[in-house]
Amino acid sequence: MQISNSTLPNQISVANSAPFLEFDGVSKIYPSAKGSYTVLEDVNLSIQEGEFICMIGHSGCGKSTLLSMVSGLNKPSTGEIRLKNQPITKPGPDRMVIFQNYSLLPWKTAYENVYLAVEQVYKHKSALEKKEITLEHLELVGLTEAINKKPAQLSGGMKQRVAIARALATRPEVLIMDEPFGALDPITREEMQEELLKIWQDHRCTVLMITHDLDEALFLSDRLVMMTNGPAANIGEVLDIPFSRPRDRQRIMENPQYFELRNYALDFLFRRFAHDDALE
Repeated sequence: MQISNSTLPNQISVANSAPFLEFDGVSKIYPSAKGSYTVLEDVNLSIQEGEFICMIGHSGCGKSTLLSMVSGLNKPSTGEIRLKNQPITKPGPDRMVIFQNYSLLPWKTAYENVYLAVEQVYKHKSALEKKEITLEHLELVGLTEAINKKPAQLSGGMKQRVAIARALATRPEVLIMDEPFGALDPITREEMQEELLKIWQDHRCTVLMITHDLDEALFLSDRLVMMTNGPAANIGEVLDIPFSRPRDRQRIMENPQYFELRNYALDFLFRRFAHDDALE
């Protein structure tokens, strides 16, 4: 189900610009005791600069494997992933990952967790400049009053804000998010979604995000990438999300097109590609 790009207000014209991030015939094969196991097979996808892409699919469909290859932590068995027409072969500060479990150093404060990333990326800057960048991004996510607290003293939402501040402070070109809000309660989750959109509107880095929540995907993304089941998973369909930005959750959920898209995605996941497992 594709909606014409002409109906997408405030979105990038995919037809008129070269891909910023491109998956070109990407497959991932692991050896096993029973022979080769193909996780992903011939994945092709072009993403424009500044797009917000959500990926959804059942457990074992290779979503996390795809993101690990974008980050450079893993390599395709065949095919290529290119950023600005250059093959991705290793991790780099132009791509930052936000995980569901926050991945904060427990013995460091919120300030120190962000400063550590700033220090690694901006080696040429002075200590004062690094401090200013760190404080700016903690303020951006509303954590000015909690900069001296360690992760154990922070709520789940606050920990995730630290992780977002840490990632954004390095000014990445691609923000990679693996179910970043999955561990949060529903109210905090919605608050973090709103916060993420505000930050993204200001910075407009390219976002590639895994989610198991259709409502989250429809609220956040420009396009929803739906994966087929594994093994040998592929991209089944890509839905264009036509809601203009900035987005209002209530108005979107009252839009008949929202339910049309949601029902179509549910049909894809639970009838056409039914799976015994829950979504990741």
